[in-house]
Amino acid sequence: MPVEGIPGIVLIGMPGAGKSTIGGLLAARRGMPLVDTDHLIELREGESLQSILDQRGYLALRAIEEQVLLANDFTGQIVATGGSAVYSAAAMAHLKRFGLCVFLDIPLDEITMRVQNLESRGIAGPPGLGLAQVYAERLPLYRRYADMIIDGAGLDESGLLAELETALTSV
Repeated sequence: MPVEGIPGIVLIGMPGAGKSTIGGLLAARRGMPLVDTDHLIELREGESLQSILDQRGYLALRAIEEQVLLANDFTGQIVATGGSAVYSAAAMAHLKRFGLCVFLDIPLDEITMRVQNLESRGIAGPPGLGLAQVYAERLPLYRRYADMIIDGAGLDESGLLAELETALTSV
């Protein structure tokens, strides 16, 4: 069941934080649809995030992401955002209209272990920027937009999901 009084849940966090995976598990448990905004971008553009980055650059990808987020109604859905959604204040304000914004806070060392395909992952950042720099740049933005922060340090998928569900019961 959807959480009473919360029309939806918006998951934010770094690539590799588990937004899509945890979002899918949470959606299945609550009988809510999941939307992965990276997939919405790829559907609209007809190409992968990495292809967009390679052909048009990271600023173009961020602009497309903002357009896609602003153009969609996310009522009653679990939303797994792309890691760069937080670069757009307008998109984040729009997303927050549809539900609680939850930051899946995974430490950099764990993100580094999870994200081994940095060059092909479609991470919208300046060329040559390493994962540590992207993390440092985004962390304050994730915290700024979060209504709730889930500390995922050392947790596997089931542990992270349990922490999220426990936190949601107290809202």
